[in-house]
Amino acid sequence: MARLGKKPIEIPEGVTVKIEEGRVIVEGKKGKLFQEIFPNLNVSIEDKKIVIRNEVDPKNKKLYRKTNSLWGLMRSLIANMIKGVSEGFEKILEIHGIGYKGEVKGNKLILSVGFTHPVEVEIPKDISVEVSRNTIIFIRGADKQKVGEFAASVRRICPPEPYKGKGIRYRGEYVRQKATKAGVGASK
Repeated sequence: MARLGKKPIEIPEGVTVKIEEGRVIVEGKKGKLFQEIFPNLNVSIEDKKIVIRNEVDPKNKKLYRKTNSLWGLMRSLIANMIKGVSEGFEKILEIHGIGYKGEVKGNKLILSVGFTHPVEVEIPKDISVEVSRNTIIFIRGADKQKVGEFAASVRRICPPEPYKGKGIRYRGEYVRQKATKAGVGASK
C-alpha cells in the first residue's frame, strides 16, 4: 500500500480542504466530510495537491509495516471524501418478485417484499433515496461508507433467494439459480 500512499491527491475546483486539530476536513457542493489522521502519518497540502507521508523510521520494522498499510488506507479515504463532496456516490438496488415494490414517504423507505406487513426503513439525513418504477431504488450521498452501508442494510431485508431469484439485489448482481428438487429428479 505504500506505493498508493505516495501518490498525491489532486484537489478539484470547488473543493476546499483544511487540515486542523489532527483531522482532514473536506468541503464541496455535495456536503462536508472529515477524517481523523492516523498516528505517525503527516498530511499536508502542497500546490493544490494533498501529500501524505509516513513519519516512521524504516529500522523499526514492526511499526513501519503497520504504518505503511495505514498510509494507503488514509490516501484512499481522503480521495473518496474528495470524490464524494464533488461528484457523490450512488448505489442502485433492484427489487425482483411479483407484487414486490418500494416507495419513499417522508424520511422513510417503505418496502413490500412478501412479508405480512410493509417494512419501513429510516433514511439517514445525509443520504437521498429515490424509487423509480416501484422496483428500482437509487441511494445517493457524499459519504461512500454511509451509502454502501445503507444499501447493504436495505438488501439485507430480503436478499435474493436462489430458486426463483426473488428479493432485493444490486444492479448487475448475478444470482446463481439452483435447480429445484423436481428439476433434479427429472434430469435422471
